Amino acid sequence: MESDGTVWDPVSALSDADRGVFFDRWDDLGYLNVPGPFYTGMTDNCWTGRLHAPHNVIYGGEYFAEYVFRQPRDAAEVASLVLAAEADPFQGYASNGDDRWTPDAVRTWWHARHGVVESVSATLKALAPGDRHDDRDAAEGLREYLGYLQTGLQTGLEADLKAYVFRLETGRYPLPGERLPSL
Repeated sequence: MESDGTVWDPVSALSDADRGVFFDRWDDLGYLNVPGPFYTGMTDNCWTGRLHAPHNVIYGGEYFAEYVFRQPRDAAEVASLVLAAEADPFQGYASNGDDRWTPDAVRTWWHARHGVVESVSATLKALAPGDRHDDRDAAEGLREYLGYLQTGLQTGLEADLKAYVFRLETGRYPLPGERLPSL
């Protein structure tokens, strides 16, 4: 979502060179990724993703791997995801979610989000409160994800996913005021 409130296609901000750092990772798609064009499969757990893309990447799951918890909202966030992808030695970042997600798959993910909330909450509890900057940063990302999951219809993940389903169904993102599909 751009700063003026209109929805845009984040993949359109990738240059040809940028596209070369993303691979098809659908076969090992991590369940903590939100539906959208960008996602991760198997990544490292060196905690470099949030160094580059703190508004889009979390560390989670059993091995504190990297996940895309929010799709980029502007070109700067796309550029940040490119840097995160370049830093991952497993080449675990992907940008072909539009070719893989279907409206039904997005709806299924949304209806099963309680498992995502449980996992993110458990990971947050597992981080020992302390003075380590990495732990504080990881916890901040997890709290941001939980807030995004639970924010209202107009500004949170639910609104973003409705716009994404609209795109998958029509081939374009909705214009302001257009009726969005249900999840």
